[in-house]
Amino acid sequence: MNTPLQIAKHFRDVLFGGNWTSVNLKETLADISWQQATTKVYSFNTIAILVYHMNYYVGVITKVLQGLPLDGKDKDSFNCPPIESADDWQALLNKTYTEAETFASLVEQLPENKLEEIFIHEKYGTYYRNLHGVIEHYHYHLGQIVIIKKIITSPAAS
Repeated sequence: MNTPLQIAKHFRDVLFGGNWTSVNLKETLADISWQQATTKVYSFNTIAILVYHMNYYVGVITKVLQGLPLDGKDKDSFNCPPIESADDWQALLNKTYTEAETFASLVEQLPENKLEEIFIHEKYGTYYRNLHGVIEHYHYHLGQIVIIKKIITSPAAS
């Protein structure tokens, strides 16, 4: 079995469909307007902020996979640029899906033995842990997005 190919497949599945949970990001967001994406529900992050946050780590790890230094800070991962129009929302979605495909393609190219190597510093664990962590992170926040979407689109919310 080629583990990098399997990891890339699992990542694509949570974004574009085919995963075990039968829920994916692209279909979940397909009918969300920019106004809904920026609607604050209780003390939750908005859908737009969650999408930005999820993709932030993909961008950080992608750079490492491209041979660049690790350059990311948790505090920056929620700094979503303002979404003030349908074009802004679509730009965030396009960036997310494009960067996801770049990430998956880079994961596919990893040699199997790279997965057990330390990812930059020992405190981050292995490449395997970080790549699976991204997938777990997507599933976690996708669940939040589904709940927020249900609240926003419920008849009681209108």
